[in-house]
Amino acid sequence: MYAKCGLVKQDAFAAFCGIYDKDVVSWNAIIAGFSENNLLDDAFRLFREMLKGPIAPNDSTIVNILSVCSSFTKNVACYLGKEIHCFLLRRTEMGGDVSVCNALASFYLRVGHIDKAESVFQKMESRDLVSWNAIIAGYVANGYWLRALDLFQELLSARMFEPNSATLVSVLSACAHLKNLQVGKVIHGYILRHSSLYANTPVSNALVSFYAKCNDIGAAYQTFLMIPWRDLISWNSILDAFAECASDAQFQGHLNCMLGEGFRPDFITILAIIRFCIHVSSPVKVKEIHSYCLKAAMLLGDNEPTVVNAIIDAYAKCGKIGYASRIFQNLSRKNLVTFNSMISGYVISGSYDDAFMIFNEMAIRDLTSWNLMVQACAENDCHRQALSLFLELQAQRMRPNAMTVMSILPVCAEMASVYLLRQCHGYAIRACYQDARLTGALIDVYAKCGSIRSAHKLFHLAPVKDLVMFTSMIGGYAMHGMGREALCLFSCMLELGLKPDHVIITAILSSCSHAGLVNEGLKIFDSLETAYGMKPSIEQYSCIVDLLARGGCINDAYSLVAGMSVEANANVWGALLGACRTHHEVGLGCVVADHLFQVEASNVGNYVVISNLYAADARWDSVMEVRKLMRTRDLKKSAGCSWIEVEKRNSVFIAGDCFHPKREIIYSTISTLDQQMKEPFLFDEINMFMYSI
Repeated sequence: MYAKCGLVKQDAFAAFCGIYDKDVVSWNAIIAGFSENNLLDDAFRLFREMLKGPIAPNDSTIVNILSVCSSFTKNVACYLGKEIHCFLLRRTEMGGDVSVCNALASFYLRVGHIDKAESVFQKMESRDLVSWNAIIAGYVANGYWLRALDLFQELLSARMFEPNSATLVSVLSACAHLKNLQVGKVIHGYILRHSSLYANTPVSNALVSFYAKCNDIGAAYQTFLMIPWRDLISWNSILDAFAECASDAQFQGHLNCMLGEGFRPDFITILAIIRFCIHVSSPVKVKEIHSYCLKAAMLLGDNEPTVVNAIIDAYAKCGKIGYASRIFQNLSRKNLVTFNSMISGYVISGSYDDAFMIFNEMAIRDLTSWNLMVQACAENDCHRQALSLFLELQAQRMRPNAMTVMSILPVCAEMASVYLLRQCHGYAIRACYQDARLTGALIDVYAKCGSIRSAHKLFHLAPVKDLVMFTSMIGGYAMHGMGREALCLFSCMLELGLKPDHVIITAILSSCSHAGLVNEGLKIFDSLETAYGMKPSIEQYSCIVDLLARGGCINDAYSLVAGMSVEANANVWGALLGACRTHHEVGLGCVVADHLFQVEASNVGNYVVISNLYAADARWDSVMEVRKLMRTRDLKKSAGCSWIEVEKRNSVFIAGDCFHPKREIIYSTISTLDQQMKEPFLFDEINMFMYSI
């Protein structure tokens, strides 16, 4: 009684000490009391005292103390747990008890010793449903989702126990992490055939969460509507599902319904609302939820760091880095995630120096901290610094994860280094990373480095292909002018039932543009709303303008731009201006240039294009006017720069470079190539020359 009321340290312990003839029940009660009140050291000390006396521990004692051990830090927990395990091996009559074995397997799973947990489970003479639930839940918690599904299949095949709600909640979580919609739907069918499971609210909540994580928001919502008794977790699950896809009215409507049913938001609800604020990019809504958290005292207590970190992240992603910085500076308690959130905010806003300042202030850094700094350097074109940080984090005895490799991949792309890319790919293979996002990123960078064959091979070797992989491969085909291959792959994706998003539509339109497939591109563009339920984005308009312009339909392209439902940006006008130059449409080019300079007056490339357009039409006065305008606005064209990787070394070439050690040979060779390319009938001489060099 005293322990249940939180009075364990004095009253409960005094009552225990007053018992003259203590039995095992007395010891178990006081140990459990200290454990339930989070007095772990005292609980374990009492267990040691018990071992010294005449009363031997029983099964309940061991179950209690293993739970205590798992709450210590990992190293301490492992040491104490092994002591308990050795004790059980000496007491064979106790070591065979099902409840003890369940507790021991659960302990090893909590501390991450999967092999030992599996060994305990496999050696059990008899198992109950708790045994199966414990091992399946443990594998899910440790990220071994495929193994969890295998064990679930074994449980069904054994036909000794019917899965209960705890089993299905764990298995649905595994399916959600794997984004395995097919297996999840089979489990949903099993639930529908068992009314007791169908009416179970935790199972229904797990189904909603599963469908949401698999991006099947429609199924998540239908499942939510069928829940007979909704709790706060039900509402949190559907709000979390809607956080990144619902309209303002839809999300707000469900939030109001939740409040109308008498549920008060907890910190999970707040996190879902913050994610929605980021989705709609509304700093005003972030301020509102920040204000609510202050009034509801949700920035106090155990949940404070989690909520504050999310608010910092939201302000940064909504363009209010100053607000995020002030909150960070005024915090009395900062944990590792707080520092990482602030670094992430600075990286998002492009404040790389501030990100490095926070990073250098950190007394303790985790892998996320290092990943963010590698990402910052990669995005800021500091390639050598990014590689240096990548090596330094390994020198700090940190093992790069899939996100680390993904952070360094843009460096490989910018340097066009296939050698470095293959090193990263090899590391990912040796580390057994099975991350679909990483595979998609590798495909993308192989294509950007010119190795489309490697990208193609990696794509086809992937056991499960998601939308990211299809987007990367189609984008790769677009870069290499392989429009037919991109269209074929797009058709395969649709046959698999994957729903395209704006990114992949932009990629397929780009591939049509680069390959000159005008009719095919227009067909996809015209069916955006009817077939895919989406309105054209500015990027897609840009692709279609480029497609029409490359196909010589300049007037059609201009008419499309003039009739756009959204205001044309520099990319759209720039694509049209480039086409005017290619097709010598000087009059239209002047009109397009006027529009372009209104939206992007500081891009020197635009002035160069219009100048070349005038020059091609021998309008030298206009050329001089453009160049005068460039001088007035202090705009200078950067020298062209290119590089090539030969035998693991990069050779860099800059236009007009007078300092390259082999400049005489280079310029002589370029001059010869230029001359011979202008003589179309000298094929034999060209072939002989190319062979000799």
